Amino acid sequence: MRSTRTLVLAGITAAVSTAALTLSAHAGTPTPPGRSAARCTYPSDVLDLTNWKLTLPTGEDEDPTEITQPELATFSADPWFRAEAGCAAVGFRAAVNGVTTGGSSYPRAELREMTDGGEDEAAWSTTDGTHTLVVREAFTALPAERPWVVGAQVHGGDDDVTVFRLEGSSLYITDGDDRHHHLVTDDYELGTEFEAKFVAKDGQIAAYYNGRLQTTISHDGDTNYFKAGAYTQANCGNSEPCAPDNYGEVRISRIKVTHP
Repeated sequence: MRSTRTLVLAGITAAVSTAALTLSAHAGTPTPPGRSAARCTYPSDVLDLTNWKLTLPTGEDEDPTEITQPELATFSADPWFRAEAGCAAVGFRAAVNGVTTGGSSYPRAELREMTDGGEDEAAWSTTDGTHTLVVREAFTALPAERPWVVGAQVHGGDDDVTVFRLEGSSLYITDGDDRHHHLVTDDYELGTEFEAKFVAKDGQIAAYYNGRLQTTISHDGDTNYFKAGAYTQANCGNSEPCAPDNYGEVRISRIKVTHP
């Protein structure tokens, strides 16, 4: 796995400070998706981020940087959260030495579902209505020694309910603390784009990979929300080097949430 990661990182300039943020002074309406590469300045030019907030692996100890709307509409933070050239996707990166939240020992560059144009945190019930997340994504880098990254998840209350989790070349769908609940593939290659989908209703969460049902998980809860990005499952205590160039990374080209 080490050699694969080296090839992926070879074309990326990663020697940057974990505190480095780029917050543009230019305000205005985000450019709709589909514009030319020259106009693709912010991640919001690629993805509809109206009902999301962002957590970054930067900031103070156990107090990571959070960006909410309307600031998120004109925000980028290279290399942690940036639009790719050509507006094809948004890159999310979390280094092992990144700042973590108080409830986790792992860093993240991750979106959290919101409502009302980004004003309030989403919290929905698996037994009331239908709640769907569709993410088109690819894992593009894994941390050394502990090559584990989460790319999309259903979160409930204080803990994750189910996630798409890559460990080396094995892609799993988890069920609570059972991180190996369902093996999607043991031959995943970094950079391979796929569609992850969760559908929650009637106390069940169905997980799909490229349109095919993989597993259904029972879950009865009313404080759930979706998350997507790069949630690196490694830190300086279990992965070396303890440096910005040792990271997990995910690119997302499409994200959509529906609550019909």
